Amino acid sequence: MPPENLLDEEQQQSLLYSSDLELGETTRRIFEAFEDIDPERVVLDSLSEIRLLAQSSLRYRRQILALKHYFAKRNATVLMLDDLTTDVNDKTVHSVAHGVVRLEELAPEYGSERRRLRVIKYRGRRFRGGYHDFAIKLGGVRVFPRLVSAEHRRTFDRSAVGTGSAEFDALLGGGVERGSSVLILGPAGTGKSIMTLTFVAQAIQRGEKAAMFVFDEELGLLIERAKGLGLDLTAMIEKGDLTLEQIDAAEMTPGEFSERVRNCVQIHGARTVVIDSLNGYQAAMPGEHALVLHVHELLQYLNRQGATTFLTVAQHGLIGDMQTPVDVTYLADTVILLRYFEAFGRVRRAISIVKKRTGPHEDTIREYRIGSNGVALGPPLEGFQGVLRGVPTASDASSLMTDRPQ
Repeated sequence: MPPENLLDEEQQQSLLYSSDLELGETTRRIFEAFEDIDPERVVLDSLSEIRLLAQSSLRYRRQILALKHYFAKRNATVLMLDDLTTDVNDKTVHSVAHGVVRLEELAPEYGSERRRLRVIKYRGRRFRGGYHDFAIKLGGVRVFPRLVSAEHRRTFDRSAVGTGSAEFDALLGGGVERGSSVLILGPAGTGKSIMTLTFVAQAIQRGEKAAMFVFDEELGLLIERAKGLGLDLTAMIEKGDLTLEQIDAAEMTPGEFSERVRNCVQIHGARTVVIDSLNGYQAAMPGEHALVLHVHELLQYLNRQGATTFLTVAQHGLIGDMQTPVDVTYLADTVILLRYFEAFGRVRRAISIVKKRTGPHEDTIREYRIGSNGVALGPPLEGFQGVLRGVPTASDASSLMTDRPQ
């Protein structure tokens, strides 16, 4: 029976094509299998075969309509797959189906393939637009819906928490407020990761839980370095106080990363979150132009959950003018700037607070050192000019830290 006759039993056609007979036989076998099994869900894989047999857009559309009417009368949910091999712009079935979901595969220059989906249409339902990352893993398909921070709000006390150092608290204007984001900027080796570890340790001492996502450094090396500061990260992990995860930017999509951060906050109760670093997070993005939007939604979500977020960005260069590969300074509530500078035959480190939305802060520049007791800050460098340029001029060296680091 030609496919057109499925819509009208009285309709007759005197000219039959071989493709019509093949299409009618294919349809008959589908109906026979359905009658034998009586399933609740049916998968047609794929529509390209039906389109090939139909040979024309009119016959193809009539056949799809016939299948839709047949299955609709039997309360079956039908999933039709189309590999788009014939025509990428063919939208013949879009008006027939209740929902249309498009799957895409992206091949980055380095790393495994990235998969994402977009709901184009879903009648009678509100759906989340845009692209959503998904992955095919052991056990099936996992979809990571795009994060919308406005959907996640909770009430919490926005009080300031200390850093464990009187000098650091003074520099920060009393500490760091809960539910705020802190960006630590500086060249390689200035101690950005170590500084975030001090905030993690203080949070755990207060009885809170913390999570740290490391893009750049191997976890074993980070754990050993922390031991030199008197921090036993392994013990914190075993007690369940710290979630420490290594993120491979070449193997993980931004959507999956956001899902991991959400799980740490919602399931494990983390109130301090560290992302080290945004340079590695940028490498995980399929399109760099969307990085700021991803970071914005993630920071907004964490802030509305009452989690204090610490992000690090490695700047290009060592001394002098610095280039920032990821400019998210306007997104962070507090910006901590780290610098190298030369003074009296030694390379030293300087720290300053260049921005704080949540209150006043000290506008001075202080020298700091990293030793076995963590991060130690000296008095304000009032006798120096041009510290942030790297080669300052000195009028008074009394504010320099004279003790050797332990």
